[in-house]
Amino acid sequence: MSLEAKVWALLNEALIVYRDSPRATGWLRNQLARFGEPVRIAVAGSQRIGKSTVVNALIGEEFTAGSGFTWYRDGVRARATAFTPSGPQEVPVVRREGRPHVEIGMWDQVDRLIVDWPTRSLRDATIIDTPPTATSDQVYREADAVLYLMRHLQDVDLRYLQAAHENPIARVSPINTVVLLAKADEIGAGRIDALSSTKQIARRYRREVRVEPLCQNVIAVAGLIAVAARTMKPEEFTALTALAALPRTELEDHLLSVDRFVGNDFPVALAPSVRQGLLERYGIFGVRLTATLIRQGFDTQVKLVTQLVQRSGLGELRDSIAQYFTDRREVLKARSALLALEVVLRAEPKPAARKIVMDLERIVSSAHDVRELRLLAALQGGRTRLPAALEPEASRLVGGLGTATQARLGLEYEADETEQRYLIADLLARWREQAANPVLDQDQRRAATVVVRSCEGMLSGLG
Repeated sequence: MSLEAKVWALLNEALIVYRDSPRATGWLRNQLARFGEPVRIAVAGSQRIGKSTVVNALIGEEFTAGSGFTWYRDGVRARATAFTPSGPQEVPVVRREGRPHVEIGMWDQVDRLIVDWPTRSLRDATIIDTPPTATSDQVYREADAVLYLMRHLQDVDLRYLQAAHENPIARVSPINTVVLLAKADEIGAGRIDALSSTKQIARRYRREVRVEPLCQNVIAVAGLIAVAARTMKPEEFTALTALAALPRTELEDHLLSVDRFVGNDFPVALAPSVRQGLLERYGIFGVRLTATLIRQGFDTQVKLVTQLVQRSGLGELRDSIAQYFTDRREVLKARSALLALEVVLRAEPKPAARKIVMDLERIVSSAHDVRELRLLAALQGGRTRLPAALEPEASRLVGGLGTATQARLGLEYEADETEQRYLIADLLARWREQAANPVLDQDQRRAATVVVRSCEGMLSGLG
């Protein structure tokens, strides 16, 4: 039985035990309803860290919305619902200067705003923009997974992440957080190598002993560049191409300050308002980067956008979201449900729930899906090392390229059951040898044991 099926059955059993408690049954039914939803991903962090910018980059629109919890989910048409002290109120979504705007109007006290927006970007995930005043407990209770933004590793960030793992279930399954080094383009005073420098810092943080147990990955992201790339207008590309036509030293001279870039003595016939708009959308670093890329041959809008998305870190962020969150939706949903069930059992203990408590502990201790995610993150972050020939295979077998059997086996064609069984049996024998290999250290043998269990799971799945 899969982890999802076990948790589903346990929730239904708890509903029977707590049928005389409206509060508990309401909480449990809400968790059952969440199973059918896309994975909920919250974007959290301190004030002015760039949360809304990252949200907009993921959605592909420059939204102006509320200041509280704002949910963005896929919908058949654009609409928004504001949850106010007077109850839910439908509010209009309009476009102003080409950007979607949620008109909250008179409703200045909005606890939650839900925006339905028809876009492919929201089909597999609901994105939640969180207020800076939200506590770690509030954010992690609302979401199945979290993107946590910070500039540098500080004690306040560690306390926030540690608070999310105080629950015993969360502590043994820290698989729902990716840390983002926000505003990566501002490192190094906007030098052209700023993004590269921040990516090196992110790689170092992945191995940081204080960070490693608390997240799956650390990624450097330049949110402003990512949003500008995903929403680039043809007239912006034309203006950027005109800037790139200037000699590099001359353009750099005018990028020393905002005043020089928007001044009247600018050598290109671009109105100051156009140049001001470019600064607001791309920043000085973004203007410098786009001009450099155009000179290097990325001289069409499609080529330029593709490069900007990659260099901004948005491409890596999307890959991490798919790998750790959306592709593992069932695991994260089950984890959220187990956490919610633990809250009920702790708040309303009763003798009839003892079996549920024991079953919950048994599920948590034996959840192989959780071990796979932790190993995948450790392999890709360089925290666990295997011999060169084994590492890519281990990553693939625990679901690094997808959780389907074909993807785990690395097959590019439809293999029949007999061939799959032969391949898995061969892999299983090889990895059992590695799990007992005295040449490997304890951490490496533990990793091999996880791979063995993944192979056994594939084999049993063939019937």
